[in-house]
Amino acid sequence: MIKTMIPPPGPPRTLALAQLISRTGDGAYYVTAALYFTKVVGLSPAELGLGLTIAWTVALVLGVPLGHLADRRGVRGTTVFFFCCAAVAVGSYLFVRSFPLFVLSASLYAVAQRSGSAAQQALLAGVVPKEQLTRVRAFLQASYNAGLSVGAALGGIVLLFDAREAYLAAFALNSAGFVVAALVLRRVPPVASVPAAAKGEKAQTVFKDRPYVAASLINLVLVLHVPLIDVALPLWIVGHTEAPAWVLSVMFVLNTLAVVVFQVRVARGVSDLTSAARYVVRGGLLLGAGCVVFAFSGSGGSAWSAVLLLITAAAVQTLGEMVQMAGTWEISFGLAPDGKHGQYQAFFGSGLTVAEIVGPLALTGMLVYWGWPGWLLLGALFAAAGFAMIPVVRWGERRMAERPVTPETDAGASGPAPGAVQGEDTTGPDAHDKDTTGPDVSGELARS
Repeated sequence: MIKTMIPPPGPPRTLALAQLISRTGDGAYYVTAALYFTKVVGLSPAELGLGLTIAWTVALVLGVPLGHLADRRGVRGTTVFFFCCAAVAVGSYLFVRSFPLFVLSASLYAVAQRSGSAAQQALLAGVVPKEQLTRVRAFLQASYNAGLSVGAALGGIVLLFDAREAYLAAFALNSAGFVVAALVLRRVPPVASVPAAAKGEKAQTVFKDRPYVAASLINLVLVLHVPLIDVALPLWIVGHTEAPAWVLSVMFVLNTLAVVVFQVRVARGVSDLTSAARYVVRGGLLLGAGCVVFAFSGSGGSAWSAVLLLITAAAVQTLGEMVQMAGTWEISFGLAPDGKHGQYQAFFGSGLTVAEIVGPLALTGMLVYWGWPGWLLLGALFAAAGFAMIPVVRWGERRMAERPVTPETDAGASGPAPGAVQGEDTTGPDAHDKDTTGPDVSGELARS
């Protein structure tokens, strides 16, 4: 069991280790941040919410341009840079004493998080063969959840002390985690940067790739399950069910541990775009089924029947989440042209940012104020989004077959096999730390 949860040696294991380290700090930060900024800094809940909305909106606007920059300058060096920016942003929280400074620090943190994640996915695409991307991505997701779990436990200890010094220690841990993760990422072989389009030739951007845009919009609907468990579900449990509030902790632990243990196994069935689209359909149906069970949890009865229904719904939704993510990972990589994974992954990941911005308000209105009909509507949206992915993927495959070879795509398509180190633009951030000793993972590998 344990061996199946450990990534193969080489770049996959290094990327997973960096993910584990950085997300451990994030877990401590997520548990403690709201209380620190309201109780210690003195921000009002409204100021906290507004500041975070501004920060994630800035990250949304800058995501694709910074992803494009990562493709041009070298994705490894750019990833390391953004991780260091995240460390600086979290460290600056130690000195925040006003709302404007909070917005500035939070915006730097959000930009560094989102852009660093996109650059990291592009780095993954550059050092792992295409047919193994989804499986390795599953290892990274398992490491992500494992890190959050450990960090959340550490954050719980901080909350027990409930002192300014304890909160600052949590932030210092998060900042140090990003620095260590950046150092770990430098062990990954560098990936060739992509030359700019020839003079007079229009550069093709992700915004002009209509199938990919459509797939990203469908994914936006599917990832509404993220703010669902964070915001709307606690309010539903307290206001519409007989279940005790502690059941939410049980559901969170169930979700986190299930992803850590089973995500890699679930992702094994994804091998190409066709199987990925089928996975998205199954994931959408499971997410929809979970919504139906959630709707029944508010029908009255005993507290224990409500608890049983809630835990059952959470288990179904967790399985749907893992199946859906395995499919969308393959689609996000498979429909993107070589040499443009930075901007394409940034655009695909922006769906989660939009969901985190608009999801809390939309889901609260739909579920908390409308009740069980809102759950049924949300379930229908999940199922419809899943089915819609099949024709969109087929559309994207036809577009890929018709795609002309440009200097940008040719740089990735005609180079060495995936995972091999290629020559780089000597002006990029990877130029002076080229490592040609990184192991080849193509013979060592057999998925959120």
